[in-house]
Amino acid sequence: MILTASELQSLEDCLLNKSGKVPLHTRFRALFTLKSLKNEDAVRIIAAGLQDSSALLKHELAYCLGQMRLDSALPALEKTLRDKSEDPMVRHEAAEAMGAISLASSLPVLKEFLSDSERTVRETCEIAIAKIEWDNSEEGQKHLKALEEDAVQTYTSVDPAPATSGLLSATPKLDDVSPTKIAELQKILLNTKLPLFERYRAMFALRNIGTPEAVDALASGFKDSSALFKHEIAFVFGQLLSPHSVPSLLEVLQDDMESEMVRHEAAEALGGIATPEVLPHLRKWMNKEDAPQVVRESCQIAIDMWEHENSNEFQYANGLATTIPIVAVA
Repeated sequence: MILTASELQSLEDCLLNKSGKVPLHTRFRALFTLKSLKNEDAVRIIAAGLQDSSALLKHELAYCLGQMRLDSALPALEKTLRDKSEDPMVRHEAAEAMGAISLASSLPVLKEFLSDSERTVRETCEIAIAKIEWDNSEEGQKHLKALEEDAVQTYTSVDPAPATSGLLSATPKLDDVSPTKIAELQKILLNTKLPLFERYRAMFALRNIGTPEAVDALASGFKDSSALFKHEIAFVFGQLLSPHSVPSLLEVLQDDMESEMVRHEAAEALGGIATPEVLPHLRKWMNKEDAPQVVRESCQIAIDMWEHENSNEFQYANGLATTIPIVAVA
């Protein structure tokens, strides 16, 4: 996609809410349009948004910078990770994005935070370090080459960990996946004595399988003590878009004792799945005054996603066709 200077400026004005009147869901659409550009202008604009007051938006900005995999995003991500006054959810996403970009030069920085006071940050840095090291291993290089040659990938995201060896493909043959294999992966997923990176690998292998049995195995991980781990399961459900995961996601969203970052991810997954029964729950939590801001804002975004999925729009943020007109009337 090639934009004119005025179109790019419109996206910048929208994302950064320069008018002060742009709804959060409209800013998200602008963000994902910018992400699709994958150029230095997009990095500059998205990085500027990291000064915003919304933790939800900033965490999504950091995620997009990681998915673009441009080295120029690293200074802004490192600055965010180092800011102890920043919301842990945002710092976690900055560390994960550094892992997604996967430069060896990020390793010393990430290692500095392995003893951070926030468990979410510590664990994310542990996984990001393992991912960068794995990416540069012989197995990792073979995996990356295989992905480049795979013209039909179900999931194009840069994951924080590769699927467990033997199920690296994003499109495994389901008739080759036995109940025994799912049980083995579930055992790894739930084994808290293993490094998180290995448990994540099992998580993404189960995602790649994607059957109801694999969904049930993933949902069993919601009993873990790690908010980071549980939020990633909810994220994976948002990728799978399986109605079979709706009951477990609704349970997470409605749990007042659950971490905000887990409930936020559950809300957005529900918005993407977009079955009829989830909409009343999303509306309830969006308007619940005593709910955490991150949860309320996530439900707002999720409702926009739900409405999109139940409309005739081709893409959630299909470039200028949806984003620029909305900016013009903001």
